[in-house]
Amino acid sequence: MSKSTAKKKGPASVEFRNVVKRYGTVAAVDGVSFTIEPGTLVTLLGPSGCGKTTTLRLIAGLEIATEGKILIAGEDVTNLSAADRDVSMVFQSYALFPHMNVLDNVAYGPTVAGQPKQAAHDLARQKLALVGLKGYDLRLPSELSGGQQQRVAVARALTMEPQVLLFDEPLSNLDAKLRRRVREDIRDLQRDLNLTVAYVTHDQQEALAVSDRVIVMSNSKIAQMGAPRDLYEAPASLFVADFMGDSNLVDATVEGVADGLARVRVGDTTLELPARGATKGPCKVSIRPESLSVTAAAPAGPSLAGTIRKAAYLGTHMEYTLATEVAELFVVDRDVANPKPVGSTAHLALARTGVSIVPST
Repeated sequence: MSKSTAKKKGPASVEFRNVVKRYGTVAAVDGVSFTIEPGTLVTLLGPSGCGKTTTLRLIAGLEIATEGKILIAGEDVTNLSAADRDVSMVFQSYALFPHMNVLDNVAYGPTVAGQPKQAAHDLARQKLALVGLKGYDLRLPSELSGGQQQRVAVARALTMEPQVLLFDEPLSNLDAKLRRRVREDIRDLQRDLNLTVAYVTHDQQEALAVSDRVIVMSNSKIAQMGAPRDLYEAPASLFVADFMGDSNLVDATVEGVADGLARVRVGDTTLELPARGATKGPCKVSIRPESLSVTAAAPAGPSLAGTIRKAAYLGTHMEYTLATEVAELFVVDRDVANPKPVGSTAHLALARTGVSIVPST
């Protein structure tokens, strides 16, 4: 396929309409519906066994739906094989041929598809340059770092110039520092090339960092989907609140609701929060650890008193665990210059963001 043809084709949408995938009597994906807009990166996020990888394989055509419809670029591909769908996948294991050099690995797809060797190599060099590996043609996979191998796998997927690019846990084999660098590379590449990407991970920070939208899955269903900030700051359920990063889930009481705002009693302090459908009575409130700051004296705004049970210095921040009247609370505090000793009494000031009512489900 020529570069001009690929440009004309452009990125594609992906749509699931009430898709079900069963293995015997077990539903691995159960009534899932969503749309990935062209040129966006959407992450399927969730714990092991939630259905996210099966969903990705359904997009790829590596699994066939039991019920429902799957559309790519508006065309029904539900029953098409992987070979008949215009998608490419980057696997967790990279799946590079150890006996082939980088150039031949990247050119493998076009070569098998019948392109002349020179044309396949020219296309492979173009894609290697896109991922920052120009000049690596003759190296073997064993001579590359993990991050470089991942880039080769991405370049190989790009040679097929797919309408949709799929990533299955692409960073799980990399160390923490390299994961951050490679995820930035993937995000930059997706934006620069205007690719439609479906991305699977169980890592919440990774999902928040790379995604236009996140689909959180639980027990084969969608628990919530939306922009990363929406899911983190306004979780729709206790599961999402707890899964999307650390969260202190505390019992509280809604004392009244007016104009979409709820007056919420948490221990001895009162907060005004978006009601999110809450009515007068008991509720749950999610408090993110970074929404709390530790002070020796009582602050002017909403606060909770407690005793420091644990303290840890992590270079860029302190981590505390405090016993309070409402619960044991985990705190991430940026004030590393003035650490508070274990056993001391302290006050927790609550920020305006990162504190929300969790709707009852």
